[in-house]
Amino acid sequence: MSDQQHTDLRETVRRRYAAAAVKVTEGAACCGPQPVEVDENFGSALYAADERGSLPAEAVAASLGCGNPTAVAALGEGERVLDLGSGGGIDVLLSARRVGPTGKVYGLDMTEEMLALALANAARAGATNVEFLKGTIEAVPLPANTVDVVISNCVINLSVDKPAVFAETFRVLRPGGRIGVSDVVADDDLSAGQRAERGDYAGCIAGALSFAEYRAGLAAAGFTDIEITPTHSVADGMHSAIVRATKPVRTGTASGTAGPDGACCGVHACCTGTESPADPALTVGEAKAAAGCGCQG
Repeated sequence: MSDQQHTDLRETVRRRYAAAAVKVTEGAACCGPQPVEVDENFGSALYAADERGSLPAEAVAASLGCGNPTAVAALGEGERVLDLGSGGGIDVLLSARRVGPTGKVYGLDMTEEMLALALANAARAGATNVEFLKGTIEAVPLPANTVDVVISNCVINLSVDKPAVFAETFRVLRPGGRIGVSDVVADDDLSAGQRAERGDYAGCIAGALSFAEYRAGLAAAGFTDIEITPTHSVADGMHSAIVRATKPVRTGTASGTAGPDGACCGVHACCTGTESPADPALTVGEAKAAAGCGCQG
């Protein structure tokens, strides 16, 4: 896929979600928010009635996901959470309640209209432990090792550069952190063309990875304990699925042994006078501490 095709697809996705946000906002201004039109496989119906009832109607109406990642991420008090593609904020607000006042939830979205809607919804909900960021899920505007959990709801499949998404997710998670996302996943025997036949890219279908591709992508980024569990069918051979994985506590290797990127203990030239952090966002000391290995000198 060419750079221009990447740009065009991203713009198609952006326009679709911008239009959804505008529809909710304009509907709320006149006669109450109307849900964005989706079928039974997507949207707010996938959340429990008590969850929907506890949130601003505008947040519920803007839901376009294929699952409920907050129900599977096992969030705890005080945790820091990142929601990739946070849209109108439904998962951010639900997560904020689970992590409590000592925790924090970041919502990341590239669409101005959705960010404006999410900020308004957070104000309506009185949520003070949330922050919304503008950016793409391929280049997360957060430092390395800053969040405990990454969630997402039917957004990763929309990315035109999924290896970058997996790498960025791994980067921002602290060692021992985890992902708990809902996404669309294809049967392994479906070709890219067959996936495209089942739905357009912006509709969460055509860009989906297969089960094997998803596992391989997460493993290549460094994740372990990878689980992909289908929950319901969204098209022939296409499934909404729960995806879980963990960033290992020990992300480096034993002292004197180079890892796959040529780094040991999170640094290049470990235990020499010229050592430097593999992640430029960290100091040498921070990199070694994050790696959790024995080379701390």
